[in-house]
Amino acid sequence: MTDESADAILEELFAVIESRKADLPEGSYTASLFTHEKGENRVLEKLGEEATETILAAKDDDHEELAAESADLVYHLLVLLSMKGMDLADLREELAARR
Repeated sequence: MTDESADAILEELFAVIESRKADLPEGSYTASLFTHEKGENRVLEKLGEEATETILAAKDDDHEELAAESADLVYHLLVLLSMKGMDLADLREELAARR
């Protein structure tokens, strides 16, 4: 996978998250995070859960599980960024500043 394709995947995922936030389609897990009374707390709890599961998968050298849990972690992080009015440009800017 090239950097461009990884970036395109993140852009597409973030666009879907933003779309779910705007349209709130019924039955959408992502939309439910934006509409639930404790949506932000749910996202924060999921971040903690997915981080723990990612750590355990790494400890167990389970590459397939590590990839799956890492994807869940990134997804919930992107939802949180959207909830806070941030986007991938904010994340890129911070990462670039740390080089």
